[in-house]
Amino acid sequence: MLARWLGFFVFLGVIVILFARSGNAASRQPIPPAATDLPLANAPGKATAVFAGGCFWGTQSVFERVKGVVDTAAGYSGGSAATATYDQVTTETTGHAESVEVVYDPSKITYGQLLRIFFSVAHDPTQLNRQGPDVGTSYRSAIFYVNDDQKRIAEAYIAQLDQAKVFPKPIVTQVTPLKGFYRAEDYHQDYALHNPNNPYILVCDRPKIEALKQQFAELFVDYTGKH
Repeated sequence: MLARWLGFFVFLGVIVILFARSGNAASRQPIPPAATDLPLANAPGKATAVFAGGCFWGTQSVFERVKGVVDTAAGYSGGSAATATYDQVTTETTGHAESVEVVYDPSKITYGQLLRIFFSVAHDPTQLNRQGPDVGTSYRSAIFYVNDDQKRIAEAYIAQLDQAKVFPKPIVTQVTPLKGFYRAEDYHQDYALHNPNNPYILVCDRPKIEALKQQFAELFVDYTGKH
């Protein structure tokens, strides 16, 4: 936790300068939709997606505000159950990435739409082993797919975005099979919701929520608690 805050205060000075030069990221247009996707399901149900995009506080704060999302949880993926604790993961030796499990209704939102939000507003997919002030492999960009369809759609979307040069640098997001998702400690769950005035949340995560609201107004939900 100490390393996160030290990095944050350095980052804070940089971000103030960048905002002054370029304006709020929420003013950007959303990236193109996924050309490869599954259609909406004919009947309500539940499906699971797992994304890693830096600190899980911000990633969860985005996806819990998306229409069609049934539930979210902050946790760890990529390592073993024995090392899935915050103190161990932050040593950057366990192989885990801070991740968010997204349970959604595929009759209301598609996996491709979730990916579009992930790449548009949840994080910067061109940053290698870091996200903003947070540095290390636990903050890497990753998609942990649960079936072949998710793998196919994710890989096709990354290729589509790279080919179109949507981002100024190549996407570094890993697409890897989900071997386990381990729920994080209770104090990490809905952290941004419960700590809205935390300086880290205000600088790093609140702009993501505002970007979601502006770029995906038709999918935005003003989340205030459990779905």
